[in-house]
Formats: sequence, structure tokens, C-alpha cells
Amino acid sequence: MTTIIPVRITIRDSFVLILLIIFNTIHVTDMANNNMDIQKKEGKLKEDSTDKNFNFNGNDDYLKSCPVVDREVPECVSLNYPCITCERSIDCLYGSLYNYTCFVKPKIVCNGSKTFNRSAVCRFCYQTDKWEHRCDQKANCNSLASPTKYYLTNCTVSDDIICLGKRRFLKKIRCSWTAGTRWGTALILALTLGGFGADRFYLGHWQEGIGKLFSFGGLGVWTLVDALLIGIHHLGPADGSLYI
Repeated sequence: MTTIIPVRITIRDSFVLILLIIFNTIHVTDMANNNMDIQKKEGKLKEDSTDKNFNFNGNDDYLKSCPVVDREVPECVSLNYPCITCERSIDCLYGSLYNYTCFVKPKIVCNGSKTFNRSAVCRFCYQTDKWEHRCDQKANCNSLASPTKYYLTNCTVSDDIICLGKRRFLKKIRCSWTAGTRWGTALILALTLGGFGADRFYLGHWQEGIGKLFSFGGLGVWTLVDALLIGIHHLGPADGSLYI
């Protein structure tokens, strides 16, 4: 015969039991979160290990001017800055021919090996060709002036070029910039609405535009003259920029 012994659970025992249940729940949750963090870190490490041994600083601005779609895919060795980056940690001797290694940046689509060698003659950075460096453009000069105007600006050698001296230097370049004014639009306005000064207003010559408006295009003579000047590119935007 089985004897049932009654068990008395006090309020204090119930409170302790509830605390134990809560503690175990928190502990299990923490362990699950830690496991998830470890898995994320391991996945990140695996992802990082698949990259080249090159630091691209997470900047994807270069993708705007580099091939990233599977059409008209170029050869990897034909790519230039900013689609590639090269090892330039070599001491070159002026006038000598040197070989160096270049890497295609991530997400760039090209045919062939994404690691290749290039050779170049060692020279000073200011002696690099126009396509080998980029210069800061200034928009405060008259591109239509005669004789042609030049200005000093800072130029920086591209990352895939090896050279001696400072990679940023001053260079005198021709004043040539555009504000987006279209030659075709100006010519059409001169031929259609030139009598109302629309072409002058479009080019930013407000005073002449008002004069043409109230004189009905100089009774047609001014209209024909402006159309001819715009047609031969003699009359341009008032800010001194070039047509596009």
C-alpha cells in the first residue's frame, strides 16, 4: 500500500522557484545570442578572406566609371584607374623600366586574370601624360577668350602609375569648362525665338536679351546676326563656359 506524503510549498519556495526559472531562461537566451554572434563573425571572416590582399577602404565610387555588367566586357589588363589599383612600393631609378603588379577592384567585370603585371618607364610625376593624372577644374575663367587663357591648378597622378617625387603637383592647363549650355538649343532659339531675345536670355546675356525683346530683334537684323554668331561658335554663354 502506497502512502502519499503531502508536500507543503511555502510562498518563499514558490518565489525561489520562479527566480530559478527566470535565471535559466535568461541564461539560455544569452547562450543563443552568443552563438549567433560567433556565427556572424565567422561568416564575416570567411567573407573577408575571399578578398584580395588589398585594402580598398570600402569606397565604391569607382563603379560609376568601371564595367560592372556582362556586356562588352573588356580585358582585365586593359583597365586603367580607377578600376584598378597597383603596388607602387618600389624605388625606381629615373629612366629605367620597371615591372609592377596591379589588381582589379572588387565588383568589376572583365575577362582574364584580375591580377596582372605592367611595365613603365620611371620618370617624375609632373612628367606623366595627360591621361595619367587628373586635375582640379576651375570655373572662374573665360574659355572663349582670345588668346586662349591658362590657369594653375593641382593635379594628382592616378593610383596605377609609378613615378618619382610628389604625386600631387601644380600644372598650367587651358581654361576649358562647361556649365551644361547646349549649342544646338541656343541655335534653335536664335532661329525661332531670336526676335524676342530668347537666345540671349538662354546664354545669360540678359541686357542684350531685353534690348532684342523691345526692339523686336533689331527689326530682324539683330536676330540674323546672333544666329550667325552662335552658328560659328563666336557667341557663347555669358559665364565664359563652353557649349556641350
